[in-house]
Amino acid sequence: MKRDFSIVGKPVVRLDGLEKVTGQAKFADDYNVPGQLFGVMVRVPVAHARIRSIDFSSVENDPSIVTICAAKDVPGARKVGAIKQDQPIFCDEKIVTPGDVVAMLVGPSEEALLTLRDKVKVDYEPLPVLTDPLKALEPDAPLIHPDQKSNLIVHHRVRKGNIEKGFEESDHVLEQTYTTPFIEHAYIEPEAVIAIPREGNKGIHIIGSIQNLYTTRKVVAAVLGWPLAKVRVQQAELGGSFGGKDDIMNILASRAAVAALKTGKPVKIRYTREDSILESYKRHAYYMRYKVGFTKQGKIKAMKIDIVADGGAYSSMTPFVTWRSVVQATGPYEVENVWTDVRGVYTNNPYAGAMRGFGSPQPIFAQESIMDEIAIQLGKRPDEIREINGFKAGSVTATGHQLLDHDVNLLTVLKTAVEKSDFSRKWQKYQQQNKRLAPMVSAGIAANPQNLVLGKSDLLEPEAQLRKGIGLAVSFRGCSLGAEGIDAVAAYLLLQQDGSALLLSGLAENGQGMRTTYAIVAAEVLGIDPQDIYYLDQDTHHVGDSGPTVASRATLMGGGATKAAAEILRRRLEDALRKKWNLTKDTEFIFKDRIVRVKDDPDRAMPFSEVCNLAYSQGVNLSAIGWYAGPEVHWDEEFGQGPAYFTYVYGCHVAEVTVNMITGEVYVDRVVAVHDPGTVINLLGAQGQVYGGVTQGAGYGLWEEISVDEGFIRELNFDQYLIPTSKDIGPIEPIFVQGNDPHGAWGAKSLGEPTLELTAAAIANAVRNATGKRFFHLPLNLEEILLEHKLYPWSKKRGSV
Repeated sequence: MKRDFSIVGKPVVRLDGLEKVTGQAKFADDYNVPGQLFGVMVRVPVAHARIRSIDFSSVENDPSIVTICAAKDVPGARKVGAIKQDQPIFCDEKIVTPGDVVAMLVGPSEEALLTLRDKVKVDYEPLPVLTDPLKALEPDAPLIHPDQKSNLIVHHRVRKGNIEKGFEESDHVLEQTYTTPFIEHAYIEPEAVIAIPREGNKGIHIIGSIQNLYTTRKVVAAVLGWPLAKVRVQQAELGGSFGGKDDIMNILASRAAVAALKTGKPVKIRYTREDSILESYKRHAYYMRYKVGFTKQGKIKAMKIDIVADGGAYSSMTPFVTWRSVVQATGPYEVENVWTDVRGVYTNNPYAGAMRGFGSPQPIFAQESIMDEIAIQLGKRPDEIREINGFKAGSVTATGHQLLDHDVNLLTVLKTAVEKSDFSRKWQKYQQQNKRLAPMVSAGIAANPQNLVLGKSDLLEPEAQLRKGIGLAVSFRGCSLGAEGIDAVAAYLLLQQDGSALLLSGLAENGQGMRTTYAIVAAEVLGIDPQDIYYLDQDTHHVGDSGPTVASRATLMGGGATKAAAEILRRRLEDALRKKWNLTKDTEFIFKDRIVRVKDDPDRAMPFSEVCNLAYSQGVNLSAIGWYAGPEVHWDEEFGQGPAYFTYVYGCHVAEVTVNMITGEVYVDRVVAVHDPGTVINLLGAQGQVYGGVTQGAGYGLWEEISVDEGFIRELNFDQYLIPTSKDIGPIEPIFVQGNDPHGAWGAKSLGEPTLELTAAAIANAVRNATGKRFFHLPLNLEEILLEHKLYPWSKKRGSV
C-alpha cells in the first residue's frame, strides 16, 4: 500500500472555504428569478384523521393567490417514497401526522400567503392516534396505512448458531432494555428550492438545498409523469444536511414543480425553522432489549436482541436504516450464537429516515452499555472485556462474514485510545473513589418541587458533589451501501491546455469537504496542486447517476472514481511524452510539483502545463470519466447471513466527564477519538469530521431529543431543541490509525458517521463510572440523571400548524 505521498495525508485548507466565510457561497434561498412565485403550505393541526373535504372558497378569489395546488393537480405519481410509495405529495384522503400538507397556496407575496393559509377549511373525521410502536404491533392496533395491511414496515433477522445452546453454555445471563429518542438533524440552513419551467414544456430546472440530486430527479419525474431527461436538478451550496435533505427535498421539489407547470412561472418554497422541524424526518427512536450470555472468564456465548424502531408516519428509509442495525447490533464482537430481530413500525409520530449514523448510534449505545455491565459484574475493566471478545483478523461477524482482506484494527484503536487517555488507571481510580462517596440527591427529593430546598443533611461535600468518570465505546461500521443497493460512482475530469483542470463527481458536496478531498486525489495522481483543480456545480445534466451521497461512501467510492479518471489522463500524458521523446512503453514517469520527469532520467523533464499542451497538439482526449464499482456482496434475507459490506472501519472513543450529583448536570471534560479510516486523504478535513461528529454525538448523549405528545412535536425551534456548541465540550483529540485496505483511493474509507456513533455510548459509560448507576434512556440530561425520567410540560404544548 502506497504511503509515500506528496499531498495525500497533509492538512489542506478547504477549496470552498473562502467563499463560505466571506458570504460569496450561493445557498438555495439566494437563488431568485424574475417573476417568481412563492409556495406556502396548508396543514391541519391533527395527528390522525380522515379528510372529508377541503374548502378553498374563502381564499381562492383573493388577489394574492395565483393558484392553489392540491392532490388533483399532480399529473403523475401522487405518492412517493424511497422503498414504499406511501407518502402523498398532497394529502387528500388521510392525515397521518401533524406535518402533513393538504394544499399549497401560490402567489407573488409570501407574507400575504401566510396570512391566508389558516382560512382554508378542512373538514375531517378524527381517528385514533397511535404513538407507541410496541402497541402498533398489537393485532387490534388501528392501521396507519390501511392499504399496507399492517403497521409493520419491515422485519430483519440474523440467525447464527444455536441460541439456546449458547445460553446453556453461559455462566451468566444479563438482560437489559435501552431506549433512544427521535432526533432532529438541526442543520443550520432550513430547506429551500425553486422550480423553473422551460418554455414549450421542454422540461424543468430544479435548484435547491438537495442532498441526493438523482433521487430528487427520479421523484420529480415520477410526480410529473416525465422521462428523467426532462428534469434537471442542480445543487445549491448546502448549509448542512446530515442525511436530512433527502426525502423532504424530494417532496418540496415535487410541489414546486407541480406549481411551476400549473402557473408557467418559477415557484420557490423556503421553510422557516418551525416548518422544517415540523415536516422533516428524524433519526429513529429505538426500543432495544438485549439478552447476553457469557462465561465467568468474560467470553460472550450468546446474544438475543429485539429492536423496535419507530418509523413514524411513513416508511422513508426505515427498511435500510434498520438493516444496518441488524448487521451491527452485536457490535464488533465474536459471538457464536446470535438471534436478532429488528422491526420498523408505523405510528402517527413524525416520520423517521436517514440521519448521520444511519441505524448504528442506537444499538451502539445499548451494546456498549451492556458490555460495561458485563465487565463490572465479572470484576473486569471495560477494556479487558472488549479485548477478550473484540474482532481481530479472521474473526467471523454475526452475519457470517470472515474478516480477512483488510487490517482489522479494532484492538489497535482500543489500545491506542486506552493508552492515550490513561483509561485503565483512571477508570479503576474513579470506580473505587466513587463507591466510597455518598449517593446523589434522591429522586424523591428532586421529584417534588416542595423538596427542592435542601436541608443540611441533603448537602454533599464538594468531593462528592462533583464526581469524575471515564468511559469508552468501540464500534465497527460497514462502509458504503453494502447489500443495500447498487454501489458505483462516476467522476468527470477535464484537463486544460494550461495544466488546470475541471472536476465533477456524481456524488454531492454536502458540506463534508468532498470537493477538496477529490481535488487532492486527482492532484496526487497528476502531480499538480489541488488549487489547480476547479470543481463544477453539481448538476444531473452534467455527470452520470452515482447513487446517493450517504453511508460515508463519498471518500471510498467517489475517491476511487476520481483516482480512476486521473489515472486514465495520466496514462495518456505519458503516452504523449513517449511519442515526443521516442521512449519505450515501459518507461516510467514521476509526476510531482507540476513537473513530469522520466524516472530513470530526471534531467529529462517538462512542466505539467506544457505536457497538457503537447497532448492537446497531438489530438489526445484530455477528458476522462472514472468509474468505480464496489465488489459484489450478497445477503440471505431469511437468516441474515452473508458479507453485508465489502469492508469495515473501526473506532474507539474515550469520554471523561464530571457529574454534578445535586443538579444532575453532566460536563464533558475530554474526548479521545481514535479511528481507522484507512488512508487519510486530507488531515485537516479528517480532524474536522472528528470535531463535528464528537460534538454531535455528545448532543445525542446529553441534550437532544424530539419529544412527542399525541403525534405533536414540542421542540419546533432552537429555543426548545438544544444543540451543543464548541463551548459545551472540553478538548477533543483526534487520532488516526491508518489501516491497509485494497479498496478505494489507496485504501481510503469512511469517517463521517463513525465519528458520531460512539460518543453518546462513551459518555453513558463515563456517567456509570462516576455515579455507580446505569442509565438506560438517552439523553442523559439532568432530568434523567436526577429523576430517572423526563419532565414534559405538556400544559405548554406546542402544536403543529
